[in-house]
Amino acid sequence: MGKFLISIVKVLVIVITLNIAGNFFYSRFDLTEDKRFTLSQPSVEAAKKFDSPVIVDILLDGNIPPEFAKLKVETIQLLESFTTKNKNIQYNLVNPLEDETQTQQTIANLQSIGLKPANVTIEENGKVSQELVFPWAMVNYNNQTVKVSLLKNKLGSSMEDRINNSVQQLEYGFADAFTKLSIKEKKRVAVIKGNGELDDIFMADYLTSIRDYYNIGAITLDSVPGNPQKVLDQLKEFDLALIAKPTEAFTDEEKYVLDQYVVNGGRSIWLVDQVTMEVDSIFNGGGNALAIPRDLNLKDFFFNYGLRINPLLVNDLYFTQIVLASGEGNDSQYNPVPWYYNPMVFSRNNHPINTNIEAVRYQFTSPMDILENDYSKTILLQSSPLSKTEGTPKQIGLDILNNPPDKESYTNGNQPLAVLIEGDFSSMYQNRIKPLKLKNTLEEGPENKMIIISDGDIVKNQLSNGRPLELGYDKWTNSSYGNKEFLVNCINYLLDDTGLINIRNKRVSIPLLDAEKIAVQKSKWQLINIGLPVFLTLVAGIIFGYYRKRKYAL
Repeated sequence: MGKFLISIVKVLVIVITLNIAGNFFYSRFDLTEDKRFTLSQPSVEAAKKFDSPVIVDILLDGNIPPEFAKLKVETIQLLESFTTKNKNIQYNLVNPLEDETQTQQTIANLQSIGLKPANVTIEENGKVSQELVFPWAMVNYNNQTVKVSLLKNKLGSSMEDRINNSVQQLEYGFADAFTKLSIKEKKRVAVIKGNGELDDIFMADYLTSIRDYYNIGAITLDSVPGNPQKVLDQLKEFDLALIAKPTEAFTDEEKYVLDQYVVNGGRSIWLVDQVTMEVDSIFNGGGNALAIPRDLNLKDFFFNYGLRINPLLVNDLYFTQIVLASGEGNDSQYNPVPWYYNPMVFSRNNHPINTNIEAVRYQFTSPMDILENDYSKTILLQSSPLSKTEGTPKQIGLDILNNPPDKESYTNGNQPLAVLIEGDFSSMYQNRIKPLKLKNTLEEGPENKMIIISDGDIVKNQLSNGRPLELGYDKWTNSSYGNKEFLVNCINYLLDDTGLINIRNKRVSIPLLDAEKIAVQKSKWQLINIGLPVFLTLVAGIIFGYYRKRKYAL
């Protein structure tokens, strides 16, 4: 008996010692093949910046569908990984619809701050019901709050695929939120004006979205003729130049200022329409309008970097819709119709910028030629295989809707529509006569990046009662596209010095249950889970009773 007590005491001492040691020496081991529970180094750096509590509210508590329960578990596991890197990061589970008496008011309040619910169809025992789920997290630090969308929408995906896609981007979503909250000195973005670019109200949603990361200002090139050096000096104070849908040609002097800006290391995003055409022009023109080439005097500028935007239009069988009105007054009806000049462009998933994004909507876009030179060029977006190009000038009318497209003619697909250029930039005026004199000009510059997109409307948000709507949302068809995410990723990639956006390329494998097998084998597994333990208990009882009977019968 004494030896038995000594053994028990030893076990207790070992257990207590291990528990005490565990409080001082904590470690986690990621044994998964894809290292899904191992944070990327940029995520670790983003998490370590906080020296006071960061509270993450996860709005996925309560009775939620199984797919979202999986998303909740994955979110919790990820945040626990962040907590191991910084104890100041804490999380809470919140059921936003817990108070059933205030459900409608709560939904309205959440939507008013930009938290869109997911409408989930649930089929159980032959009954179909609809439930609203708010797949969001709110990251709170001091007096700041950043929203993190936990659900990744992707056109045509099943709910399970959407959950899988969402888990892929959870780490980047939270690391990005932590980065926003910890930024002390923001980089600067210049919105270029003076050549008929988009008015700010049509870029309001995009500019508002990037304001969390960057300070935004305007630079007008109208002053170049009078004081080009001052314009260049002002421009050099900015880290990136955004040129959104210019409609007036750039002078050689303006191009030289922009040339010296990029050769000196300034990043840039060019959103360029090479053809003049708008849907409104067709509506206002009685159903017809003439598409003509637009001369922006940028051909040699882009050619220097190995790119040419052709004055053609892309006609694509993967299209988005426009809406036509019929009838008058109260009898008016609005019908969506296919519009082959507004391609729906799906991501190639070949770069952190375009990985796992929703389809992007283009409007009257032009194809680009990739030319051979020393610069590295990555095609970020391209037209579908079932697309073709059409020359301009060209009369475009609504009558094309009455004629089914000839699919046999769509043989010139996969046209580049957005290209990333990287390398050591050199001046397009190298070994040429300069249009004006500037101080400290460079012929060869440091490593740099620029993105050229052959559509100015890709950044244009619609208006409702004079107020800007979310970029990518089409109020006429009630459809949403990935324009904003794509463009935010573009600017983040160009200005990211930490490699944070590269987290978007991380791939994890998420095993999900087969819904069909669940339905077919539901009774079987219920019986196993409920009946088998009872059966084993009875068998154990019978064996134990038989053993006792034998033991005490002797």
